[in-house]
Amino acid sequence: MQTIKDKIKETGLKATPQRIAVYKAMQCLGHASADMVAEQLKEVYPSLTVATVYNVLESFIQAGLITRRFSSNNKMYFDINTYEHVHLYNAAKDSYEDYDDPKLLKLVTDYFNNKEIDGFVVKNIEIQLVGIKI
Repeated sequence: MQTIKDKIKETGLKATPQRIAVYKAMQCLGHASADMVAEQLKEVYPSLTVATVYNVLESFIQAGLITRRFSSNNKMYFDINTYEHVHLYNAAKDSYEDYDDPKLLKLVTDYFNNKEIDGFVVKNIEIQLVGIKI
């Protein structure tokens, strides 16, 4: 299994202790805001600011290590899972859960691969189902 340090280095980023800690926190949290990651790390890194965490997360996006999500209330979340998947957004708890449904992804992707939208090129398809978990 590839270590976090190697995974970060492989993207061309330096594997600093802060980057390693932020990535580990994202692995634990799965989907998280910069505030949530900073909260997770405050005991080990009390001087680590939310701004620094946000900058580290942004560098991870640029490197392809994580992706960005926006909740229904426009709060920014980061996702550790970069493979194609559907998101279930729980509006009551303002939280995400991954939902793997290859048939749904194929259906939507095939539909848009065969559909021309005048003056628009589809680059990526993200599916987010909004609801309340009961």
